[in-house]
Amino acid sequence: MEWKTDRKSKRPLYKQIAAYIESGIADGTFLVDKPLPSERFLASELGVNRSTVVAAYDELEANGLVERKKGSGTMISKDIWGITRKRIPSWNRYIEAGSCLPNMPVTQKIRKETEGHNLINLASGELSEDLFPVQSLREIISNRSFIGSLGYDHPQGNANLRETIANHVKQYRRIDTDPSSILITSGAQQALHLVVQCLLKPGDAVVLEDPSYSYNLPIFQSAGLRTFPLPVDKDGINPEDLLELHKKHRIRMIFLNPIFQNPTGTVLHINRRKRILELSSEYGIPVIEDDPYSLTSFAGEEISTLKSMDDNGNVLYISSLSKIVASGLRIGWIIGPKSVIDRLSDAKQQVDFGHGSFTQWIANDFLDSEYFPAHLAGLRGQLEKRRDAMVSSLQQFLPKKVDYYSPNGGIHLWCKLKVPLNEIKLLEESIKRGVIYVPGSTLGTNKEYVRFTFGREKEDSIHEGIKRFAEAVKSL
Repeated sequence: MEWKTDRKSKRPLYKQIAAYIESGIADGTFLVDKPLPSERFLASELGVNRSTVVAAYDELEANGLVERKKGSGTMISKDIWGITRKRIPSWNRYIEAGSCLPNMPVTQKIRKETEGHNLINLASGELSEDLFPVQSLREIISNRSFIGSLGYDHPQGNANLRETIANHVKQYRRIDTDPSSILITSGAQQALHLVVQCLLKPGDAVVLEDPSYSYNLPIFQSAGLRTFPLPVDKDGINPEDLLELHKKHRIRMIFLNPIFQNPTGTVLHINRRKRILELSSEYGIPVIEDDPYSLTSFAGEEISTLKSMDDNGNVLYISSLSKIVASGLRIGWIIGPKSVIDRLSDAKQQVDFGHGSFTQWIANDFLDSEYFPAHLAGLRGQLEKRRDAMVSSLQQFLPKKVDYYSPNGGIHLWCKLKVPLNEIKLLEESIKRGVIYVPGSTLGTNKEYVRFTFGREKEDSIHEGIKRFAEAVKSL
């Protein structure tokens, strides 16, 4: 047999073998009335394990190309030439060929584990349900009449909600904007998708923070972008590093989460914020500001967003209600130049014909009510207690074994392990003990880090979760 597998290829051996046989079926190398080589023979000829050949034949059978018969071996399917017109599509090939890349394997594992098991969840970026303003929302639904339309709404989102959001960001974030410059999205993640898909093209160079939640999103790779990391220290990214990158790669866009950054919890220093805006204006580089956490400041202090400091329209501002009200409302927004909002709105309409009117009505009435400021104050207090519980537990169960930054807002704590451990084994051991978190490498380049979220569990569960994590650390 002349054909050989390519062991340097990233493609699994069994898939290479399956593709070779499929090609041979098409060009007549393998005849319809003759059995295919036996698993044992083919494994010997190709120098692979028999299980590899079995996996290749399994894939071919799943795709409708071959049939397995006891005593007769593996035969080419009679349906392949359309005799019974029932050939099964090669779904695996379609899955692999799609331009939308899947989530990272570790991310998929975390999601599956949290869905199927009763784990202490220090991984999810979602608030716990007891932090949602459930009673207030019930009162709004029961006491106020729904006056909206159940048909398709304005492509940019409900006019009343956009007016309310314009007032909201003016009051709480000192951002001056007009409802016509706001697009309602299905959370902040859809906003990021729209920006990447509509404003960038394959090969464009973009800057991400390192570490960053953005590294956990395959949207940048799916779009064919070149991503360049900038390290985050206690004051955020260094603008001069950005300048050096731009000189080398002509940066097309900067993605920042400057206030209580996910995962580090840091705040981009005011001088660095000013310098980034200067560089943005000097070189014409747009800044995408993702701001889910600025209103969670435990001290209630007002921290200037980049957008509030933007005098030239260089910042596209993204935020949502997911981290301050309820994730299930799926209310996010983008604020930017009218021409950009029109382009993004057109793309969103192609996907879903605009946002659901009922949740927009609830979000509008809640933001415009006396419930919101009271809820926000209570949320800040609860998150601060949970952060304190996590810090206290780390001090108790992992003294001198971890370093961490205690954030003054947000919902995440970024923790560095002082002892070298296998990241995957540590996660597996932790799951066995009933606690789950996010390994550092899924959020950037640092394998010795972990991200704990304190917004999902109550204080007692946080305490127990850190205890179980410490036991996993000591077991390795």
